[in-house]
Amino acid sequence: MQPEAGRIQLTFHYVNGQTESYNVYDPIEAGAIQQEIQQEIRRILEKPWWILHLPEQTVYVNTANVLKIEIKPGTPQIQGEGVFANAQRVTNLTRAHNP
Repeated sequence: MQPEAGRIQLTFHYVNGQTESYNVYDPIEAGAIQQEIQQEIRRILEKPWWILHLPEQTVYVNTANVLKIEIKPGTPQIQGEGVFANAQRVTNLTRAHNP
């Protein structure tokens, strides 16, 4: 299934093992150039709180509680220091189970 144009899906993985996903529409101006997109995403990731305005509520996410963020579709325009280009997942993250 192709993602909707102008939409990204964010999935937050929290330190307590929970996850939640959000659709974000038009997160960055459509006409933005690659460098502007990269700078904007890096600025957002540096913030201690992320604010998501939903139709029924506003959600504040404390970044100190987030271990990982998955973004669909991918953002290959992000390049440079700290970015691994052409990566491929071999195994999914697994969690130890304590009976």
